[in-house]
Amino acid sequence: MQLVIITGLSGAGKTRAINVLEDIGFFCADNMPPMLIPKFAELCSQSDGKISKIAVVTDIRGGNMFSGLVDSLDEMKKNGYRYKILFLDCRDDVLIRRYKETRRKHPLVDSENASVENAIAVERVMLKKIKSMADYVIDTSILSTAQLKERISALFLEDNSSGMLVNCMSFGFKYGLPSEADLVFDVRCLPNPFYYDELKPKSGLDKEVHDFVLSFEESRTFLSKIKDLIDFTLPLYTNEGKSQLVVAIGCTGGKHRSVTFAQELSKYLNEKGIIAIANHRDITKDR
Repeated sequence: MQLVIITGLSGAGKTRAINVLEDIGFFCADNMPPMLIPKFAELCSQSDGKISKIAVVTDIRGGNMFSGLVDSLDEMKKNGYRYKILFLDCRDDVLIRRYKETRRKHPLVDSENASVENAIAVERVMLKKIKSMADYVIDTSILSTAQLKERISALFLEDNSSGMLVNCMSFGFKYGLPSEADLVFDVRCLPNPFYYDELKPKSGLDKEVHDFVLSFEESRTFLSKIKDLIDFTLPLYTNEGKSQLVVAIGCTGGKHRSVTFAQELSKYLNEKGIIAIANHRDITKDR
């Protein structure tokens, strides 16, 4: 049975996440108290295989009950239930803006935490331990609904629980570093297609840009050294127990050089039998 436990900051997109999982065949439950998760898993396991993929959202809406999540996870481990934790994160300024736009009340806003800012700060402290335990962390600060759906589908459309998933993410430094990145490579030192009129409107997904970027010896050498480092570190991360490795490759705008490198790295890993996806965070930003 594939069990996904979704948690994270209020306003970070947990409802969207569980909707995506429901669309790809998961039996889903929202706002479940942690103490009920082991029982829910037990009931689903007794369905004679009819319910093989389940996902639950649990978060601080449960009030004091949420503090029992770690104990519930320990209980499931003792009972032999395998699970993955998906943690949704988001920048404070984006969360504040979302609450202003929706005019919804943050679950922790009360007489002690009168502002959304204070409530978010308190929530981060409450979630610190469970975030450190998460198998997957996704920062939704600048992800569109479609991008979030793509990320989650890549993680759970197939059961990747038996191996490491490498997320090769391209990004633009001018839009900020990806907070979930495990490794970051800066390819801004390489020749930039942006300054060529015929290449500027295209991206690293186009053959003309791809061929241009890799036509330079320094680019090919840089890519080779990245591959060597991934080959060396991937077994170390696997032995550590990581389920996902986010390799972020950045250029100025996240459209040309970084996209080319992310595509090449994911292709290289797939050819070696490693589950890898290419994810281009900022490729459409300047359209």
